[in-house]
Amino acid sequence: MALLLKNGRVIDPVAGIDEVADIIIRDGVIVEIGKDLSIPKGETLDISEKVVLPGLVDVHTHLREPGREDKETVASGTAAAAHGGFTAVCAMPNTSPICDTGSKVRFLVERAAEEGVVRVYPIGAVTKGQDGAALAEIADMMAEGAVAFSDDGRGIQDAGLTRIAMDYLKAFDAPLISHCEDESLVGHGVVNEGVISTRLGMPGWPAAAEEVMVARDIRLAELTGCRLHLAHLSTAGSVALVREAKSRGLRITCEVTPHHLFLDEDVLIGYDTNLKMNPPLRSAQDREALVGGLLDGTVDCIATDHAPHAAHEKELEFELAPFGTTGLETALSLVNTHLVATEKLTWADVAQLMCHGPRAALGLPEVSLQAGSVADITIVDPEARVEVTKDWFMSKSRNSAFLGNKLLGKASEVLVGGYFALKNGKVVAR
Repeated sequence: MALLLKNGRVIDPVAGIDEVADIIIRDGVIVEIGKDLSIPKGETLDISEKVVLPGLVDVHTHLREPGREDKETVASGTAAAAHGGFTAVCAMPNTSPICDTGSKVRFLVERAAEEGVVRVYPIGAVTKGQDGAALAEIADMMAEGAVAFSDDGRGIQDAGLTRIAMDYLKAFDAPLISHCEDESLVGHGVVNEGVISTRLGMPGWPAAAEEVMVARDIRLAELTGCRLHLAHLSTAGSVALVREAKSRGLRITCEVTPHHLFLDEDVLIGYDTNLKMNPPLRSAQDREALVGGLLDGTVDCIATDHAPHAAHEKELEFELAPFGTTGLETALSLVNTHLVATEKLTWADVAQLMCHGPRAALGLPEVSLQAGSVADITIVDPEARVEVTKDWFMSKSRNSAFLGNKLLGKASEVLVGGYFALKNGKVVAR
């Protein structure tokens, strides 16, 4: 198979390129990038006025399979990922049953090979059943393809067990992804503790519940030498702790989500359960600190924390509804609307935060826009208009925090291994 992409603005800080150019792809690999290229036979696609980025990857996706296929499946979740511009996703282990053995990782790998529209990298549980009592089968899961380990959704409450896990993971140079939540401080909290929680009459969730765990795990990573990735940071204090740790050269990376970057607790006044998050939406000052962390390089990547839920679950009372929002299909458009179009970030920054940074954080295979690289490519129409409505999603679930938003920019094509997963804005069937 040969494919020629013509006249796109090719941007990749790793490859050191930002120019209008053509790309020739053959047998799933980029073979040439340059001006006025041609191929004797094959497909030619004119992508004038579009931005070409190395393939985006989401390091924090909940695919729900096995166990909750009513919410999402590997097929629907990866279709949503392609629709949003991603060439790969990392699947969190808090499925039903929990992904805590080699055989369960193998199930996900095989299902992704059969039904996945984009690449799927499994993340295994750190503890058996994510109950925080004993280590899971980490070596067996790595042998079957797990790329990192996390008890996402709860977080490991026992500091001693966390240290043991880090000591063990260091031997494999595998990252621990920390869900930073001290449950004894959270209690029954459902929204950020402060003025808004008081106005809503809802139990508060203090910022300290995240920050004490961030501080603990940074200290344990320093003690053990384990690679640590901090998931979905939400507070100014957490960003400050990471910034200080990085200044000392520790092997620490972190992520932030679009909903924490672009929303704050003030939007909760209407009791919309689609805005109920874990961690919760924080103050405007926290949100600004997260953006500041992106701008100064403290934050390594933007991750979606795509958390699909069935409609009837989100229609419960606020305190009873599950936490989370879908995110795969809106993340790129939100970043363009709020950061690129406002000139806070460049497209090169987006490539770093949504491709290279995530891959480096979890040790995923490198992708770049240069000859010899696998052809995992995201092509963006930066002027496309998107209205986020319930019938617009490819995901099985519609619980988006951004329903009703009118956004700027959308992935028009996604190539995975040189083949289209998205073409002209439409997901391509396997």
